[in-house]
Amino acid sequence: MTASDPEQLLRTRCSTLPLVEVRYSAVTGSTNDDALNWLEAGAADGSLVVADQQTTGRGRLQRRWITEPGAALAFSLILRPTPAETVHLALFAPLAGLAVADGLAICCGLTAAIKWPNDVLLNNRKACGILAETTWQGDRIAGVVLGIGVNVAPSAVPPAETLMFPAISIEEVTGRPVNRWDLLAAILQAVFSWRQKLGNREFFQSWEDRLAFKGEPVQIQAPDGKLEGQLVGIDPHGNLLLRTAAGKMEVITAGDVSLRPAEKS
Repeated sequence: MTASDPEQLLRTRCSTLPLVEVRYSAVTGSTNDDALNWLEAGAADGSLVVADQQTTGRGRLQRRWITEPGAALAFSLILRPTPAETVHLALFAPLAGLAVADGLAICCGLTAAIKWPNDVLLNNRKACGILAETTWQGDRIAGVVLGIGVNVAPSAVPPAETLMFPAISIEEVTGRPVNRWDLLAAILQAVFSWRQKLGNREFFQSWEDRLAFKGEPVQIQAPDGKLEGQLVGIDPHGNLLLRTAAGKMEVITAGDVSLRPAEKS
């Protein structure tokens, strides 16, 4: 391996983190699929899968997430929730959102927003997508895989006509190169830090403070139709609160929904 070898750089940068094992692939289909298979085979809490290129990555609602070589971060962290954490399974995606926002602040000096339920925005454009997948053994939780994809370089951003929501890369915002492995380490460190606060007051307050479009008019496309109203915040279960024009408070659960700013008339 050379000093510029991505795997060596990754392993060196992550050596001080509380990771049990790291698996790196130059090319893979989906880091989440790799992590889920590893989880089923007995991977320990704190095991990490990283790929330089991802060809069939998955986002929410079965959307594809492609990662070009050297342009982005594509990784999946395996967690085995404690009994206390199983009460907060719906909060693992926002946990990752908080960690990415912290990582961007620490590593790049950027202020990010979290678009409910699982995207991280810069300048109201998507810079990161998160997919939290849970596996069960009967009625017992086996583990959670936190899949995170971050657009680092401009080449990571797909053509605008293929996007359902405007996207951006970190380097487009910073105007300078970003070290992917420094950012990865900062995000992972924040994951472990926020995990200790999962579901507590500080967790929810920080999420509320970074909630994209809070207090603004938004529209939510759900399977049974479209809702419009003012985004009020989140409830203690992580659901979205929306106040309609009629004054009714709607509770939106994390499901097959799509959140957008309201169209200007």
